Amino acid sequence: MIRCAVVGGAGYIGGELLRILTGHPSAELVATTSRRLRGRQIDGAHPNLRGRTRLAFVSDEELDQDGPYDVLFLATPHRETMRRMPEFLGLAATVVDLSGDFRLRDPAVYADYYGVDHAAPDLIGSFTTGVPELHREELQVASRISVPGCMANAGILALTPLAEAGLIHGELTVDARTGSSGAGATAGAENLHAERSGALRVFAPTRHRHEAEIAQATGLPVRMTATGVEAVRGVQLLCKARLAEGADERTIRSAYRDRYADEHFVRVVAHRRGLHRFPDAKILSGSNFCDVGFALDAGSTTVTVIAALDNLVKGGAGNAVQCMNIRHGRPEREGLEFVGLHPN
Repeated sequence: MIRCAVVGGAGYIGGELLRILTGHPSAELVATTSRRLRGRQIDGAHPNLRGRTRLAFVSDEELDQDGPYDVLFLATPHRETMRRMPEFLGLAATVVDLSGDFRLRDPAVYADYYGVDHAAPDLIGSFTTGVPELHREELQVASRISVPGCMANAGILALTPLAEAGLIHGELTVDARTGSSGAGATAGAENLHAERSGALRVFAPTRHRHEAEIAQATGLPVRMTATGVEAVRGVQLLCKARLAEGADERTIRSAYRDRYADEHFVRVVAHRRGLHRFPDAKILSGSNFCDVGFALDAGSTTVTVIAALDNLVKGGAGNAVQCMNIRHGRPEREGLEFVGLHPN
């Protein structure tokens, strides 16, 4: 069994990690932390886990009592994580970070997007990017893994096949929509039901942090906006890209099919008709799938790329567990077979 602990288990991402790990046939959830809920049963914060586990939250200081662990998942805040990383690295053979602190390879880019200097720039290069579809070989031996942001992962998976094949060039435009759970369990007044219900709120008209991750992965400049929608879960991205000379629908479709032919968790959804002919976040709720697709007018010089995923699963906890499976030689689908709900 893979002995696991989760730091920051009271939030939404932490809760998804607990849900997946308590049902994982090869994982043993040994401990999870919460400062404000220390001593309380996990199902108080995550009622869907009633009867699943008898664990209670512990303080971060108590992690030593059950360590060292095989895998330590960090569902901890940006900025705090990088300051505490040396402490975390001593607790487990493999550390999987779900914060934003080790996603960007250039400390100057991090400072630009996060507004503070990086507290541990010497550690950045030791982290492997947690995108299994792009970095599977490195993940097999990685001891430090940085999981991308939810919208970043959707954009990276959607755009990489075209970028790798040289079918797009120039600046990419990314328009993202995300559900309220993306703001976290302790979000402020702007996420009260009275404020969020029925809203289409542009909260990042320019320079969303995830644009830097997409640019890093694709090698192309990115301009990204993000809008909060009424849904609780889900991310959907529409990306506009300029086509290289000679690129057409056939070459685009072939690029996606070739790149993801052997990838269980990335599905190409670009049909000519039907209600669900393009990626739709609603049917992915609770699943570890990312659906990608595209639309192209005949003779157009631009392509619209579409991606959707559950921000808490393939956009976070599920992707992290998929990385753990790879690192420990387990089948990638293990513990991640839930296919979503329809209708929901």
